[in-house]
Order: sequence, then C-alpha cells, then structure tokens
Amino acid sequence: MLLLPFSLKKCNFFLSFFIFFLYKKRLVLYGLVELKVNGDGNCQFRALSDQFYRTPEHHRFVRQQVLKQVSILESHPEIYAGYVPMDYKEYLKKMSKSGEWGDHVTLQAAADSYGVKVFILTSFKDTCYIEILPAVEKSRRVICLSFWAEVHYNSIYPEGELPVLENKKKSWWPF
Repeated sequence: MLLLPFSLKKCNFFLSFFIFFLYKKRLVLYGLVELKVNGDGNCQFRALSDQFYRTPEHHRFVRQQVLKQVSILESHPEIYAGYVPMDYKEYLKKMSKSGEWGDHVTLQAAADSYGVKVFILTSFKDTCYIEILPAVEKSRRVICLSFWAEVHYNSIYPEGELPVLENKKKSWWPF
C-alpha cells in the first residue's frame, strides 16, 4: 500500500487555493476588480445585469431577454440546440426558472440579444479568458465577467471604475 503524505481532502484544498490565487493574480494583471453578486443560482444573470444596467437587481429581466433570444430561434433551433445537452423545449423550460444556473448557451444568447462582445476572465489553469462574440454586433461595448471554477460569476470593471452600489447585501461566496 502506498502512503501519501497528504489526504485527498488536503490536496483538494491546496489545489483550490492555488486556483484561487492564480485567478486573483489574473485580476491584478489585467487591472480589474470584481463587483461580487449573490450566489443564488442567478449569478450569471446578476453579473450580466450589473454590466448592462449597473445593478444586479435586473437579473430577472436579463434572463427574460436571453430566453427570448433563444426562444425566437426556436423555429431555427440549429443555432443553439447543438449546444444544449437535452431536449430543446425542456432546456427552455428549465432555464426560465429563477435560480437555474446560466451556461455557455445563455452567454452566447446574451451576446446575440444585446449585440455585444462578452469577455470572461476565468479561473481555469490553461484558459485565462474567454471571448464570446455576438452574431451581429450592435455596440462596441464589451461586457466583462469573471468566472470562478464552474461555480460562480461576478461582474468585473477596470480598477478605479467600480460603481458604488447602495444597499449592498452580504455576498454568499467568499470570492
């Protein structure tokens, strides 16, 4: 039997800490700061709302706009359906519920619906950022989000441009 100096639990902790450190270092490297949004299952839509409307509180409206974009194309499901890992109608029903996590399809639909580029700073070891381009660009504006380890999205801004939010609630996530 091979004895390891650390338990698997400790290794996971150290790996998570390393990834978090790498992620925070990327924020500094790019001169960005996070505006943390609630981690209630709506974080992708809250972060998008903050970028579009300077408040995470319009997340329900953003979700509706994104789903409208996906639903409009229901007569042409080949645009998004190939990226949906389930029946397309079931996917639309599931995504319409508050608290359902956004995914790569909803990010593409947001880019397409608003006609803007979406820049996502990630915690992935080999991919520090992802760029999502709209089908038709309506604005030169770039929406900036952070994505932490398949778990949480936040809104990000250049250092010194972070808006001040009134009635800021305590964040669910420590990052």
